[in-house]
Amino acid sequence: MFIKNTWYVCAWDKEIPVEGMFARTIIGVPVVMYRDSQGDIIALEDRCCHRGAPLSVGRREGDCVRCLYHGLKFDSSGQCVEAPAQERIPPQARVRKFPVVEQHRWVWIWMGDPERADASLIPDTQWLDHPDWRSLDGYIHYDVNYLLICDNLLDFSHLPFVHPTTLGGSADYASNKPKVERIAGGVRVTRWSIDTEVPAFAAAVRQWPGRVDRWNIYNFTIPGVLLMDSGMAPTGTGAPEGRRIDAAEFRGCQALTPETENSTHYFFAHPHNFAIDRPEVTASIHQSVVTAFDEDRDIITAQQKSLERAPDFKMTPFAIDAALSQFRWAVNKRLEEEVSQQKTAPPL
Repeated sequence: MFIKNTWYVCAWDKEIPVEGMFARTIIGVPVVMYRDSQGDIIALEDRCCHRGAPLSVGRREGDCVRCLYHGLKFDSSGQCVEAPAQERIPPQARVRKFPVVEQHRWVWIWMGDPERADASLIPDTQWLDHPDWRSLDGYIHYDVNYLLICDNLLDFSHLPFVHPTTLGGSADYASNKPKVERIAGGVRVTRWSIDTEVPAFAAAVRQWPGRVDRWNIYNFTIPGVLLMDSGMAPTGTGAPEGRRIDAAEFRGCQALTPETENSTHYFFAHPHNFAIDRPEVTASIHQSVVTAFDEDRDIITAQQKSLERAPDFKMTPFAIDAALSQFRWAVNKRLEEEVSQQKTAPPL
């Protein structure tokens, strides 16, 4: 079961072609996307209402899409406007259209009630295309349930163990207890590591005089969006008090979008605000992140396979689970609210 009345990232803007179509499954629903003659993105259910054939294997005809099973043609609202085999088209012959917003290089889709699709609820990811920041686009496909990935992102104590040569840094990072605060639709996590070693990915792109004070401060909100202020500054220069002198700063943008119950789309970028005129620095940071996220995928995939073999297994909670426990509570609360609203909604 998935939350429907929320914004999901469904693509990077460059993935939606000017010509042709792009298909992706979101929370179990096949979606076909394309750009109309004005460049606006159209998102329709990728399933012809006649016999269920995918529209994405059909063809574009201007702003319309023709199903290449029996030739039904659908306009950009999802309405069938032509059926070659008959003159009269049933008014119910249409496919579902989804609200879509293209903002700061991410394409967001609303899978629930279109009347509730409020674009002001979309998280701010301005760093993805801000002129003072640089990053490269990232995407990874997981064959696991998205909540296991959420768990991973909500507890960074795994960094020294899963990512010792990339994002991890020294083992003392895991012993620093984070501050966890509940916010609307999720949690805020603040973790500092004072007087620690420079992590490998940062040491690879600039010179450091010695040890650093490192921070990771992020909001993790429904449905699975992580927006992080992270970085490091030379130890003793005042970073914990807000003085980021000679610091390396990042604004991590990550979004988890369930594909199915057991597969997930993972969109990410790690913008930085230093050496922005040196593309090799951006490429090095991006590759470190990609390598680290592949390491995450390996351990989480192994975890899911282990859990599948023991369906009655009960996880033992630890104090370090505070953030992920609170996030899962927020997700379950939203799911319960949606089920309750569906039960009380008047019949159509």
